Amino acid sequence: MRATLDKLISAGGLILAVGLLIAGGLLTYAYTYIGNEVEAQLSAQDITMPEGAALEKLSPADQEALKPFAGSPMDTGPEAKAYADHYIKAHLDAMSGGRTYSEVSGEYVAMTPEQKATPEGQKLGELRISLFQGNTLRGLLLYGAAFATMGTIAGYAAIAAFVGAVLLLILGILGLLHARRQPQG
Repeated sequence: MRATLDKLISAGGLILAVGLLIAGGLLTYAYTYIGNEVEAQLSAQDITMPEGAALEKLSPADQEALKPFAGSPMDTGPEAKAYADHYIKAHLDAMSGGRTYSEVSGEYVAMTPEQKATPEGQKLGELRISLFQGNTLRGLLLYGAAFATMGTIAGYAAIAAFVGAVLLLILGILGLLHARRQPQG
């Protein structure tokens, strides 16, 4: 009875080990694919992280967030996040006085056609377009950063799956060896 139970538990562990090996392989593929895609898509934008005078115009907090990447090509998720949150957003806030696209757009839409035709109205319309474009770019970069984070998590999960598979393989083999030493009956 004991030998049969050992064999069943060991076989179950070996089956789980195979499942974890498959999961680890798929997670490794996800990690590699996402990492390559994020790098390729960000590199295609040909953005160089700000340095020197471009950093000096920013707040100290924004400067600190961008300094580790200064002058390098933006091709990783952390770089994209830093650029979006500490460079683009800083410039958008400076242009709009801290107002959001929604607020500026609401002001512009509420204007009469005559008001929109004035220099102030045209300036507000241009600010509206700039905020829309800046927020769109910022959002796309943050998507890239989010995908990079998912890829990193997939990499850690792959490692955990492979470690779990190795442990279950060892325990399964030891269990089968132990079952062979048990008296049959």
